[in-house]
Amino acid sequence: MYTLYYGNIVHTPKLGSIEILLNHYVGINAQGTIEFVKKASSKDEALELVKSGGNVKDEEVSFVDNSHKLASFLMPGFIDTHIHASQYPNIGIGSDLPLLDWLNNHTFALELKLDGSEEGKRLARDIYNKVLDRTLSNGTTCASYFTTVNTETTEIFADLAAEKGQRAFVGKVCMDCNDSFPSYQETLEETVANMKRLVDHCHKLESKGVYRSLVCPIVTPRFAPVCLRELLTELGQMVKQYDLPVQSHVSENKDEISWVQSLFPECPNYTSVYDKFGLLNERTILAHGIHLTGPELELIKSKKTSLAHCPSSNTFITSGEAPVKKYLYEDGINISLGTDLAGGYEQSILGVARALVMVSHHLAMDAEKDCKIGVAEALYMATVGGAKACNLGNAVGTLEAGKKFDAQLIDLDVPGTNVDVFDFQRPDSNDKPEAVQDKILNLLYKWVFAGDDRNCVRVWCNGRVVVDKRKSV
Repeated sequence: MYTLYYGNIVHTPKLGSIEILLNHYVGINAQGTIEFVKKASSKDEALELVKSGGNVKDEEVSFVDNSHKLASFLMPGFIDTHIHASQYPNIGIGSDLPLLDWLNNHTFALELKLDGSEEGKRLARDIYNKVLDRTLSNGTTCASYFTTVNTETTEIFADLAAEKGQRAFVGKVCMDCNDSFPSYQETLEETVANMKRLVDHCHKLESKGVYRSLVCPIVTPRFAPVCLRELLTELGQMVKQYDLPVQSHVSENKDEISWVQSLFPECPNYTSVYDKFGLLNERTILAHGIHLTGPELELIKSKKTSLAHCPSSNTFITSGEAPVKKYLYEDGINISLGTDLAGGYEQSILGVARALVMVSHHLAMDAEKDCKIGVAEALYMATVGGAKACNLGNAVGTLEAGKKFDAQLIDLDVPGTNVDVFDFQRPDSNDKPEAVQDKILNLLYKWVFAGDDRNCVRVWCNGRVVVDKRKSV
């Protein structure tokens, strides 16, 4: 089915700027690819554009007309580049603990329950169904997930993500040295064998339908302290052999950094540990990066690695405030956003973007330089930055011809909304285009700071409707 969308569009093709396209048509073919984004004088003219691209008949076109919704707009789907799916039940728990204690007291015990037993698999299905539904409902069309060390339940997660139609990078946690919680780890041989099993499982999903090919395995050493050198070496070789992306943690907590230095004295810094074992490249996502040194930033930039900024989690666990504006503009590093459930309590990248702005304001209060992040930059990191981090910059992140239609429809007038919009704030037919642009921009700001999942009324991934709340309204 061909889809023709009509209405206002908001996206951030360039860092620091918001582009608003008023009353544009978007043509999306049956493969989920955007064929055009254009302004047309009428629906008939737009349909002619559809027909000119191939043998598409009127009855084969699904028309989504959103032009009558004055406080509504279409924007790219969010991309969450750091989220622990298995930790979803722990949201809000443990704010009194620092990172390493939080892991031992809450995280490992929960993840251990998601084993290969019938009870473990049942719990895994329950948790993973809920976290996938929750992220999709919040407009997240792509996410890079950590699961657990268990392969069976990780395969369950991959199957569920494929079924629900979300782009998902599925990371089986790799760790073979967990002295503080020894019951939760694998041997080197088990980890390598199970990673290969996961790769094979995800590749088999590709043959089961066009939407299932959205699921991709990702090499996931939990973080350097729980991986012995032999495992890191094997994972680095696996990255090359199977051409896989990588995700892990770096410089989240000062005690963690000291721990890494004691374990890897031959490496000049934390980041260089990953580089030493072939795990640092343009397809690597390193979460947090709060306390990075100059040499580490230079290394990250030279390898074209991305950082997943997790301001909600960094605040919740009292890890620190990352100087994101410096990373972006002075160090030239790509920054994306992560919820980091359940270190983070925000289930939506919208909430993370809000936290990003506010944390930067707090950082600016005692800084000599301007470190404030604006809405344009926050939304860029939530979409384009995430796409680049996932090596999908040519496929998603903006709404442009040639890209996949991963999008969310935002409506500030839905029943029960937390956002009150007054008549004078709505675009009017008598307004000049400049005035309409300003009103849409202000509505965007209201949504960023007061909106939530209720305003995300429809979500598409790869052109497929994966969430439609208007059916129940």
